[in-house]
Amino acid sequence: MEKIRVLLVDDHSLFRRGVKSILVEEADIEVLDEASDGLMAVQKVQELQPDVVLMDINMPRCGGLEATKRIKAEFPDVKILILTVSEAEQNLFEAVKQGTQGYLLKNVDPDQLVESVRKVARGEAVIPGSLAVKILSEFAKPEPRPSFQQHVEPLSQRELDVLRQLSTGASNKEIAAQLYISENTVRNHIRNILDKLHVSNRVQAAAYAVREGIVPPDKP
Repeated sequence: MEKIRVLLVDDHSLFRRGVKSILVEEADIEVLDEASDGLMAVQKVQELQPDVVLMDINMPRCGGLEATKRIKAEFPDVKILILTVSEAEQNLFEAVKQGTQGYLLKNVDPDQLVESVRKVARGEAVIPGSLAVKILSEFAKPEPRPSFQQHVEPLSQRELDVLRQLSTGASNKEIAAQLYISENTVRNHIRNILDKLHVSNRVQAAAYAVREGIVPPDKP
């Protein structure tokens, strides 16, 4: 079994120890190392190239959002799951803009934390329902037209089908079942959708679908 390789980033050693004790119980998860601030997190990612980084936001020297930006610039395939006490909308929006795959609050249930690590490792988005509504509302707002826009390639009919399903919060497995295709095919379609729309994650793709009328605003 190929394990999900995780890096823990938080400035509180007691919290890191607690999260680690939960994750090491899982046969498919390996905790590679820990970091106590964003600068150390960037260094550890450069050294270890983990599959998933569990990232706090408020840390000394370099916060989680800045660290996420730096990591994503150098290692775009590394999945980042924010784990924080902050419900501030600005932190939430900025985390999504920087390309995080998920955003969890620290009062999350241990089982949900473990499953969230697995989901982001598979490339799925993890955001609590109450926060997801805030994100889609913000990102679905009409954007001012810049003088130069990236060309958005048209999506195929099948890609539109996948995007509609994705916008409801469906997992890859659920999309595959709905469309009678394999999960690997779903992953390929999602990768193509993100490339064509010039977005970095599923949440931004869902917001695009709402903004462009591909799905009604009340559906996601």
